[in-house]
Amino acid sequence: MGLRSSQFGCVAYPKKVIRVKGKKKEKQDMKKIIIFSMLMALLSLTASAQSAAQARKVLDKTATVVGNKGGASASFTMSNPKMGTTSGTIAIKGHMFQASIPSAIVWYNGKTQWSYMKSTNEVNITTPTEAKRMKMNPYTFITMYKSGYNMSMKTSGRNYVVHLTAQNKKRSVKELYITVNSSTYIPVQVKMLEGNTWSTINIKNFKAKKLANSMFTFKAKDFPKAEVIDLR
Repeated sequence: MGLRSSQFGCVAYPKKVIRVKGKKKEKQDMKKIIIFSMLMALLSLTASAQSAAQARKVLDKTATVVGNKGGASASFTMSNPKMGTTSGTIAIKGHMFQASIPSAIVWYNGKTQWSYMKSTNEVNITTPTEAKRMKMNPYTFITMYKSGYNMSMKTSGRNYVVHLTAQNKKRSVKELYITVNSSTYIPVQVKMLEGNTWSTINIKNFKAKKLANSMFTFKAKDFPKAEVIDLR
């Protein structure tokens, strides 16, 4: 408090009242900023959760279409900087698939994979990683997305584009972009990141079929002269 003279003697006056009011206003402004920031963060989280829910709904419908109980077939073209570009056909049923490209035929029965290399007349038997299965079977994502991935989605023309990122950075497939036709829920493209390399798989001619389980297992009698190498 300060003192000043008047006709009534010394009177106290609020020397710092303006400064105090200024500090109160600053605190009020800071509170407003904090509340606004919290609100924006909440809205962002809500939007993210809604996007994730929409993405899961789209992939659930896609999985139903692709996971037809009788099986399905399609043609595909795959490209990446290390391997170049190759085209082929694929038959799928549940977790099983048979893929054929100019240089090889691959069978996978849900556990074991047989790869017949035409140039060497060899059949390699392996238990493939998630990434290796996806390189030959772009429909592997129909089960992958259900756990271990964060997801979001956007619309691009007539398609949905679902973005998946692995929660565990050591996962073989770290990131995926799955483009799905918004009318049919048939996937038309899958982009995946393995290590530091992106692979793009374009898919067309998808058809539902009734396929026998036996076609997803290698039959030695069909390749009597092939050398079988067990790499498991």
